[in-house]
Amino acid sequence: MDVTSDRSSPRNRTREEIFRVMQGGGALTRARLVEATGLSRSTVNHAVTRLIAEGRVTEGDPAVKGPGSGSGRPAGVLRCVPRRTNSAALDFGHTHVKAAVVDGSGHMIAQRRADLDVDHGAADAMDAAADMLGALRRDHDVDALSTVVVGIPGPLDSASGLVRSPTILSSWVGLDPRRELEHRLGLRVHVENDAVLGAYGELRRGAGQGYTDFLYVKVSHGIGAGMVLGGEPYRGSLGFAGEIGHTPLPGYTELCRCGRRGCLEAVVSVSSVMAQVAHTHPGLGPGASPLEQPDDPTTRRILNDAGRMLGGVLSVLSNLLNPAALIIGGELGATGGPLLEGVASAVRRDAQPAIAASLDIVPAQLGENAELVGAAALAGTMALRPGGAVRGRGGGATPGRAV
Repeated sequence: MDVTSDRSSPRNRTREEIFRVMQGGGALTRARLVEATGLSRSTVNHAVTRLIAEGRVTEGDPAVKGPGSGSGRPAGVLRCVPRRTNSAALDFGHTHVKAAVVDGSGHMIAQRRADLDVDHGAADAMDAAADMLGALRRDHDVDALSTVVVGIPGPLDSASGLVRSPTILSSWVGLDPRRELEHRLGLRVHVENDAVLGAYGELRRGAGQGYTDFLYVKVSHGIGAGMVLGGEPYRGSLGFAGEIGHTPLPGYTELCRCGRRGCLEAVVSVSSVMAQVAHTHPGLGPGASPLEQPDDPTTRRILNDAGRMLGGVLSVLSNLLNPAALIIGGELGATGGPLLEGVASAVRRDAQPAIAASLDIVPAQLGENAELVGAAALAGTMALRPGGAVRGRGGGATPGRAV
């Protein structure tokens, strides 16, 4: 299947939207789908016919007609074909690995986490992920898996499948994570940037529901953005879209792991905020997390200042893309109030007034689990499609590699 041409077809995108309505609406007739979607009868009929041919939908068991409903033939009821194939999700952060087994609906059955240095230990991290997934399968009696969806916290070349940046995920450079994990797991693997999966999780299961255009921003040990445009995640021509953590901040000289100074990530990240909190709260120790600190004015000011610096960068992106919402996630995003207040203040100050006035700035509903939830939801979606093809927007995509 030519996924690029399939992805660009409005008819196929419409079919997927109709299928999502069916998934959420239970048993529906074609007439009810017309009402629920606002689409024409011919459009709905064409989509339903294709879905039936693909084996994803069945039609039968005519609905019972109520009094006064006429003497015509009862309408057939459409039902999604039950999905019994399990799948799996892996989330690699800079300092952790998470694994989950996933049911046929794309919901997690169980998950595990291990804390380790992912950036400098690619082989160890992937070995740990394989071990955790094996343990989960044994513990929960999960035999066959259709696919594994994986998120990594760095730029992934969509054309080659290789990790390209020489400084972000330094031990991963030149590796093809998909092939490495397929070798370890003996399963089909699909790999994405973690912020893309975070955006997908919020789109399907979190704060992004109801928005067709938004930015999901993961604020953790690194900073990245996942963009949803026109209801689909956008990855850019080579898959590098959203690398906002290395936006330079004028006047700042903090050394970044990318080798430059003054990057957003070097100034606003968990490690930077932790260092400031530890400096102003010496009794708490250098390893203390900002999430565990008392709600005192100093901590609030540190988080608010971090939010203002982040908001300055997001205001530029808002002027460019005009999203309906900024969804702030990651470990720092979970701190809520002060950070989000700082983001909102900077956006109101710097973004074009009409854009700022219409922009929602909200916390991620899925918290630190957005990336794993997104991987699970995508795994469930992939299990429904012929050959596991994944559809989405963005140029440079190769078969099976675009969301």
